[in-house]
Amino acid sequence: MRIFDPHIHMTSRTTDDYRAMYAAGVRALTEPAFWLGQPRTSVGSFRDYFDTLVGWERYRAAQFGIRHHCTIALNPKEANDPRLAGVLDLLPRYLAKDGVVAVGETGFDAMTDAEEKVFVRHLELAVEHGLPVLVHTPHRDKAAGTRRTLDLVAASGLPPERVLVDHLNEVTVRLVADSGCWMGFSIYPDTKMDEDRMVRVLTEYGTDRMIVNSAADWGHSDPLKTAKTGAAMRAAGFSADEIDQVLWRNPVEFYAQSGRLLLEDTDAEGGAAGDGWEGNSIRRGEPKDAA
Repeated sequence: MRIFDPHIHMTSRTTDDYRAMYAAGVRALTEPAFWLGQPRTSVGSFRDYFDTLVGWERYRAAQFGIRHHCTIALNPKEANDPRLAGVLDLLPRYLAKDGVVAVGETGFDAMTDAEEKVFVRHLELAVEHGLPVLVHTPHRDKAAGTRRTLDLVAASGLPPERVLVDHLNEVTVRLVADSGCWMGFSIYPDTKMDEDRMVRVLTEYGTDRMIVNSAADWGHSDPLKTAKTGAAMRAAGFSADEIDQVLWRNPVEFYAQSGRLLLEDTDAEGGAAGDGWEGNSIRRGEPKDAA
């Protein structure tokens, strides 16, 4: 079983996690820029953080045989702090870098006017840079937040196939399915979705445009939830091809729209370079020094 975890915050994880993920089949991942738990109070701290995502963390993942990508944005939780408005001016510099495969996470946390303003700017940046968008839906009042998200996406002019709406559940999946956007689900130990609920959603809605991630971070989370979802799918009667579509081909297809996937020479079972996957490793230019 080969796995591309499309949403995981490895900055907050350990090298033991990388080892365990590799052993479970993870060969590639995307790390979205997010809230680190402790509020950041200056633009400079974001510059250092973004440098870590495009440099050091990619190098660290490579030591364990995993291809690291990232998405760059001002997280919605931090969009409410006026001291951080200047972060938006930093984004074009980082959105042009190798390995940056989307704008994100963006969207809503508390559904404030400030969050909406920043979200709209992120959507504009995605259009300007020709990148897909990873959207965070709020943990509270999720249905209203998802509806407003889809309204803003429609107004942005971005094609829905370039938008991944994440942290969905049984209440919001139909809204996003009908919109044409990609559907993202975070599998957590106690909150969000679990493996069995995810299997039921896949049984009802099918595997097209479905993205499953661990969203593992500094909280109570599990970087092996993608593998555990694959095992639950197998136990429920899904075929090996359907599991591969959800855990590998779907995230590859979505992030390949950036033209910057770094999948050359991966040893993903059935998906190493030379086995047809180089066509999903389209890049803009040659690799640059990670530093």
